[in-house]
Amino acid sequence: MPDFSARGGFVCFWEVKNRPMEKIPMTAGGHAALEIELKHRQQAERPRIIEAISEARAHGDLSENAEYHAAKEQQALNEGRIAELEDKLSRAEIIDVAKLTGDTVMFGATVKLIDEDTEEERVWQIVGDMEADAKAGRISISSPMARALIGKKLGTSVEVVTPKGARSYEIAAVRFA
Repeated sequence: MPDFSARGGFVCFWEVKNRPMEKIPMTAGGHAALEIELKHRQQAERPRIIEAISEARAHGDLSENAEYHAAKEQQALNEGRIAELEDKLSRAEIIDVAKLTGDTVMFGATVKLIDEDTEEERVWQIVGDMEADAKAGRISISSPMARALIGKKLGTSVEVVTPKGARSYEIAAVRFA
């Protein structure tokens, strides 16, 4: 990234426009889920909201029309999410987890961990930020747990600093499915 400090921190449009866009790693399943959400928002939610705005407009005075303002707010939120999804999908770097192998933890790996203090087993798959869901066993590549695990090998002991304090885990299994 260029150093802009010589210009007092000002950024030239040309430099911003020509800066390479950062790729976003995601699994094929995560990419498909985002495409489904985008399609739903464009083809179902957008027309529904437009209809709600039209109905609310028919009620008359827009300055005191709560239904109209609520529908316009829904529209803004939906369009914002559509723009975000289009951006993420355009920058997606789809990683085919099925083609990965080895005993080193990397993006897409499903890792079985054993807490060294309690012997409790946990299984996590390391996925992109947009597809993380801790309840489903998927953690973000940018999470403290994933950052501590990336690059470590099967059988290694890893210390992870979590909101509950430092925990030590042994990597009991690494698989790619």
